[in-house]
Amino acid sequence: MDSVLARVSKTFHSTFETDPQLITLDTVPGDIPAWDSMGHVSLASGLEQEFNVNLDVDDLMAMENVREIVRVLNEKLERK
Repeated sequence: MDSVLARVSKTFHSTFETDPQLITLDTVPGDIPAWDSMGHVSLASGLEQEFNVNLDVDDLMAMENVREIVRVLNEKLERK
């Protein structure tokens, strides 16, 4: 899980220019000013590229915080 979180943090950095060390499983959209609806789309695109996965609408809706992002990605990676 840590390696997935590290890669998610890297994607947050490239998408929102945040300090990757500030991204934890407890990070929520309110913690990142640019993580609004459009930012969520940009983040999803970055995650798809970083993890080489396809995220569908249900995945995007479930990804309400970093903990859920990691969970969704772990499920996707297990299916590969």
